[in-house]
Amino acid sequence: MEKLNIKQMKDWGMNIQSPVIIAGPCSAESEEQVMQTAEQLANKNVSIFRSGIWKPRTRPNTFEGVGSIGLKWLKKVKEKYGMPITVEIANKNHVENALKEGIDILWIGARTTVNPFAIQEIADVLQGVDIPVMVKNPINPDLELWIGAMERLNKAGITKLAAIHRGFSLYGESVFRNVPKWEIPVELKRRFPNLPIICDPSHISGNRELIPSVSQKSIDLDLSGLMIETHINPDEAWSDAKQQVTPTALFDILEHLVWRNTSADNEFFKNKLDELRENIDQIDDNLVDILGNRMKLVKQIAQYKKENDVTILQSNRWNDILETRIEKALGMDISEEFTAKLFQLIHQESINKQTEIMNEK
Repeated sequence: MEKLNIKQMKDWGMNIQSPVIIAGPCSAESEEQVMQTAEQLANKNVSIFRSGIWKPRTRPNTFEGVGSIGLKWLKKVKEKYGMPITVEIANKNHVENALKEGIDILWIGARTTVNPFAIQEIADVLQGVDIPVMVKNPINPDLELWIGAMERLNKAGITKLAAIHRGFSLYGESVFRNVPKWEIPVELKRRFPNLPIICDPSHISGNRELIPSVSQKSIDLDLSGLMIETHINPDEAWSDAKQQVTPTALFDILEHLVWRNTSADNEFFKNKLDELRENIDQIDDNLVDILGNRMKLVKQIAQYKKENDVTILQSNRWNDILETRIEKALGMDISEEFTAKLFQLIHQESINKQTEIMNEK
């Protein structure tokens, strides 16, 4: 994967501004609806017009898209307003129809990304066609599966790739429709710093009220742009009504976002940042030393447990560690959630070390 030839969005051969803003309705419902939405988005800093035309839903007997006729409506958007157009594809027929109608950019949805067979089918039909392709994360939080989908496309000759972060399914209650798990796109960005990653706050949020805060979070994490579902009358939308916004609301969201730079020219800022980072580096070194010393003690404990036939897990001791460390951390303005996760990792590594020693022949 390290050899992936992933190009920056500025190399897509289109006049796309950065950050990229992709907007349009969840579903194309009629030619009139598509054209009216596009008219309100044109010349308003929207980089790409999007709309779904094939919409398999979770349950049958609901609106599943207008089908290929919608491609002609999107083509009219491009001809009249000059915006590049993108559409979701999920199989060979979708790709062939989209290419035939001159769609500029393809995107692959989360339910397709999760299926390597479907991705390979798409990759096979795209052999020799270097069209830009955006790949949404799989529905489950699996970074390797996400990367694997892009690998298959790249192997087929697709070099103009981008990722779309739309959050991950979670069983149970959450404020989000799809939990963002920001650590996953952050890790993807770390591995492939030149890969554009676009945030889809509509699908993360599930309701329009959360879109501004999710959008700001993605900008603060230096993602490459936003894909926001925009409809002329979202309350009457045939799909995902609650998470769509009007063009006016979209412009209001964009206007109030704080667009940040990745660096600053201020020398005092640079020097102070370097100084603080050096201090952090020293503290991190100390943390590793402390963890190393802790594991030495864990090994001694494991040996005594082995000699006395005592179980590895001591529930009362573990509860005491967790409660006392969280209490101390709260007093130092460190969140309970972070402290619990940190010590759960330390505890698991402690169990691993003890298991190795106690099961030695």
